[in-house]
Amino acid sequence: MLFDFSGTLFRLEQDESWLTELTDHNGDPLDIEAQAELMRRMTAPVGQVVELDAEHVHAWHHRDRDPELHRKVYLEVLKKSGVPQADQAKALYDRLIDPSQWTPYPDTEAALKAAAERGLKVGVLSNIAFDIRPAFTARGWDAYVDEFVLSFEVGAIKPELEIFRKAVQALGVPATETLMVGDSEEADGGARALGCEFALVDPLPTAERPDALLTALRTHGVG
Repeated sequence: MLFDFSGTLFRLEQDESWLTELTDHNGDPLDIEAQAELMRRMTAPVGQVVELDAEHVHAWHHRDRDPELHRKVYLEVLKKSGVPQADQAKALYDRLIDPSQWTPYPDTEAALKAAAERGLKVGVLSNIAFDIRPAFTARGWDAYVDEFVLSFEVGAIKPELEIFRKAVQALGVPATETLMVGDSEEADGGARALGCEFALVDPLPTAERPDALLTALRTHGVG
């Protein structure tokens, strides 16, 4: 079993306390629609979310391989998304990369536990530029995860075959016996090219998606 992280097991939820002090170019508070769009741009798994110059385009495409490029391009994304104050952008970015700020889906623990109790090898495979392990260890859920395969640590990103290959090798399970669960057909669905099965979940707000992970597992004979 392989699970994606953002939009699959956890989600960076809109937190009013983060955004109330944000101001636009005119010094006015960001309205609710602007706040929601800002959060979408911060967590979009694929696709360039704002117009960037060549230097930042390069950083965008390689952001999940290199933490420095990740920080550089997301500060630019925030600037282009209506957060011109550098101190405000930096504070918001620091929350983005803090695992304790991410919210698990209601069935994340149950899904991880169900897979582990079936005797399946479980991995978390993420395009990410920071260490997400603390989000699991803080809850004791690392006990259900055999391997974390993080793009910035292995130097490859989904949907490149290399990162899926590294993940199944780390688990010691053939790709043809592995299920990848993720929220992006483009990125996570790339596992099919290696021979994995794939289950798509919708990256809805956590309150609106109570059991998609468990449903995906049951559909594929797990749980």
